[in-house]
Amino acid sequence: MGINKTLMGYLDKSYSQYHAIALIKERLLQEGFEELEESSSFVLTPGKGYFVIRNDSSLIAFVPEERAKGFRIAASHSDSPTFKIKNDPVVVSSGEACLRVEPYGGMIMSTWMDKPLSIAGRLMVKKGKQIHSELFYINEDVAIIPNLCIHFNRDVNEGHNYNPDVDMIPLIGKLPEGFCWKKYLKEKAGLGEGEEILDEDLFLTVREKSHLIGINKEYLCSPRLDNLTSAFLSLEGFLSSNKGNAIKVYACFDNEEVGSSSRQGAGSSFLQDILFRVSESMGLSYREAMASSFILSIDNAHARHPNYPSTFEKSADVSLNKGIVLKYNANQRYTTDAYSAAIVRDIAKKAKVNVQSFSNRPDIKGGSTLGAISLSQVSIPSADIGLAQLAMHSSFETMGSEDPEAMKKFTKTYFGASFDLKAHEILVEGE
Repeated sequence: MGINKTLMGYLDKSYSQYHAIALIKERLLQEGFEELEESSSFVLTPGKGYFVIRNDSSLIAFVPEERAKGFRIAASHSDSPTFKIKNDPVVVSSGEACLRVEPYGGMIMSTWMDKPLSIAGRLMVKKGKQIHSELFYINEDVAIIPNLCIHFNRDVNEGHNYNPDVDMIPLIGKLPEGFCWKKYLKEKAGLGEGEEILDEDLFLTVREKSHLIGINKEYLCSPRLDNLTSAFLSLEGFLSSNKGNAIKVYACFDNEEVGSSSRQGAGSSFLQDILFRVSESMGLSYREAMASSFILSIDNAHARHPNYPSTFEKSADVSLNKGIVLKYNANQRYTTDAYSAAIVRDIAKKAKVNVQSFSNRPDIKGGSTLGAISLSQVSIPSADIGLAQLAMHSSFETMGSEDPEAMKKFTKTYFGASFDLKAHEILVEGE
């Protein structure tokens, strides 16, 4: 199974973006990285790894080097489409207790119905004079969103317009007398006397685990493939790479699915703030360093769907298990251009990884990702890449089981490469 075993373990425990970042933090600490606080000075040792977390859901890790020629950055995101649970969410309808929720991101709503769901996220807890953040996950089948039976909705198979205020309300059961939502959360969190939940960021989460599926286990299927596969695999490439001639930077942002405009999103100053402070600490000119930098925006891509081949661009034949995907868009929803694509293709050749090309049909509006948003804060050459998948934004998605190894190999080579962007030269250790 190679990398898939550890990837699937990561997917299975990343119940929310907060859990995804906590697992990345744990991995970095195991590798000897040190956590820094934004509110404190950065005193850095060349060759040592560091990381910074913002709002429990975004993380930037880096390895400073003396006389570095810029930054070598890979960025992904920690969030996935789901339903956010409202404050004081419990209501009773026809004798059944329900949760009030609202969509987070653009999901395929029907895929959330008729399956076991639970609740995950974080709690803000006060104990004494201190307020601290607690990861929260109920390891039980807590909720379900039941379909309306076909007898009352004869047109459901002809296409149904799902209303999140009507169709997508999860049931949680019969409430005992005197039920209190905050008390319920406190009990499930195992909080003690004197600990008070002040507020919470909680989401529905799918209970289904990751699987290898197919006659030859060709498919890796799991919740949250978009974009936790990118977050995990680029981290593995980052940690296993050789030293290049740049400062290696791993970034994982929250809120990409809702526009990245939060203080922990790719559209915030988070990346710029960290790069500036690293430059300052290492005695580098920030602007000169940026002129020698490069960023990969890594987010999953669309494979041609065998049931719907006509939805795909005729000149692009992106398949599962065929390597990484370079993403193009004339209106710059993806940041790839000929210059950045040439760099990606050269690195992929050195890594012995196949490259596929994706673009949307010109009459179908495609998605976008964090690359173009990041460039509003850090203006450097950029390319958008990813791994091909099916059913993007479903509650349970599908990708090729051979492709994770390709992404790890590619990002490992990318981080270990020596760039001279001015001379248009890329060297890989050992050449």
